[in-house]
Amino acid sequence: MSHSSMLKARRQHQKTRRLLEVAAKQAKRLAKLALAGPAVKKEKVKKEKVKKEKIKTEKVKKVKLTNEALGRQDAKKSSAGAGKKGAS
Repeated sequence: MSHSSMLKARRQHQKTRRLLEVAAKQAKRLAKLALAGPAVKKEKVKKEKVKKEKIKTEKVKKVKLTNEALGRQDAKKSSAGAGKKGAS
């Protein structure tokens, strides 16, 4: 037997074996289904969607600071920055 014909026979053997295995699996599956009896479908229960209510919020107007208050803020910032000079 030549090498090519040996390979050909091997492929054929694998092909038939695979077909037999598939047929056996399918038969087993069908037998299992027959034992189970007629399938009973479950009714689907729809869940009710909950709608989220939007709560209105009142917008707060920003109050502009007076020149005096702005001056105080600047003074605080400059004094806070001056204390950190030695840390760097």
